[in-house]
Amino acid sequence: MSNVIDSKSKELALLFGTFLIAISGLVYQLIEGTLSSYLMGDSIYHFSLVIGLFMSSMGIGAWFSRYIKINLEHAFVQLQLAIALLGGFSAFILFLAFAYINNYDPFLYLLTISLGSMLGVEIPLIINILKENFSLQTNISNVFTVDYIGALFASLLFPLVLVPQLGLMQTSFLFGLLNLFVASISWYIFRELLGKKYLVYLFTIFVILILGFWQSSQLTSMMENKLYKNNIIYSTQTPYQKIVITANSNRVQCYINGAIQFDSIDEHRYHESLVHPVMLSTPKHENILIIGGGDGMALREVLKYDDISKITLVDLDPAMTKIFKEHETLSQLNEHAYDNPIVKVINLDAWKFIEKSNLLYDVIILDLPDPNNISLSRLYSKTFYKVLTKHLSRSGAMVTQATSPMFTTKAFWSVNETMKSTGLNTKPYHTYVPSFGEWGFVMASKLPINFEKYEPRADLKYLNKEVLKRMEIFEKDIAKLDVEANKLSTHRLIKYYNEGWKIWYE
Repeated sequence: MSNVIDSKSKELALLFGTFLIAISGLVYQLIEGTLSSYLMGDSIYHFSLVIGLFMSSMGIGAWFSRYIKINLEHAFVQLQLAIALLGGFSAFILFLAFAYINNYDPFLYLLTISLGSMLGVEIPLIINILKENFSLQTNISNVFTVDYIGALFASLLFPLVLVPQLGLMQTSFLFGLLNLFVASISWYIFRELLGKKYLVYLFTIFVILILGFWQSSQLTSMMENKLYKNNIIYSTQTPYQKIVITANSNRVQCYINGAIQFDSIDEHRYHESLVHPVMLSTPKHENILIIGGGDGMALREVLKYDDISKITLVDLDPAMTKIFKEHETLSQLNEHAYDNPIVKVINLDAWKFIEKSNLLYDVIILDLPDPNNISLSRLYSKTFYKVLTKHLSRSGAMVTQATSPMFTTKAFWSVNETMKSTGLNTKPYHTYVPSFGEWGFVMASKLPINFEKYEPRADLKYLNKEVLKRMEIFEKDIAKLDVEANKLSTHRLIKYYNEGWKIWYE
């Protein structure tokens, strides 16, 4: 009877180990995909690349497992020790490759293939170890059941808990420790066969990973300081994005997922160009909607008008609006705009908000990141613009930042074409912002738009009547192109956007 109980305990312990292995395997994939998207951009490409390489490598590992016919228990524990080290240091290795070695892709491929191959060996090994006591059919069904459940658990745990609470570096070390825990369980089950020498390996790797976990914040800061010119005064990984804010003397820069969002020495050029033309185009300013713009800079410009009754700012990420309201230095940049009683902040997906809203707005300002992924592209789509149009008052107007007409010419004109396809009058315009280069905007209104009639406020730092007139002029090399509107069915804008930047930076 005792042998039966021992066999059953062995099976349960190894199945539990399989569950933990499945979680860690998927988490390593998500870490690599997320980190690559943060460092390199183009999240669709990098997630597809990582998942494809991982799955292919797991197949290679599964094929090679057939040659492990003896000392299965030794092989399994050794494999877990190797995965614990490589997986635990995976985020550190990729950060290091990008920040210091400046040769990211080879390290990404090597790391993904190595981890994937080792993870592919695990499941066949467990099945072969278990088949001594149970039927093959029972082994396979049990092992794959806990494997799939573990994958589901990881997919929920990663965005909801791990990334916002620990960040990528600490998560990486934590799951290295998880693999080490599986190695420890396995050693305990087969300790009479394996001997005590593995205790030295387990303890050594445990100390290394614990030190990495403990110092992960410092390691992340060290890597990020290498990536950015100025000192980092704020850095956080939220469920939605990586926010980094740097400062040097009186200069502040904000980055989201590695891309600059503003530089305090020239942000007034961007925000004045975004806000004031659309405010001048409408006779009424009672009810204003700002979508995005969590830094409060667009809000600051809107508050320069005295005839406003209510401003609603909708930004998905509460961390963004919170830091720009509460941080002493950052709140000064937006002139404490969030403290104004007419301002209401809603942290919600813009599409969900506008679908539930029953209000009409005199002005809608879209201050969004560039459309470099599907989540953002949908907020530049014909369907979204048509929904917004229903919430415009009779004399209302809306405006969006529209990427660079120089670097991403097709993307810029696609935004114009998309707004125009809703039946509104559009006005594409652009200006030079040193931090971004030539930058574009598109305004849309139910009424005709005529910049010549507008007289900007005298208290602005950049915009005046002459500058406003120049904004309408497009030189030959950035003149209007025949492009498609951006639809949810095609997301053509992402293609145009990536093609444009690739020409300039590859």
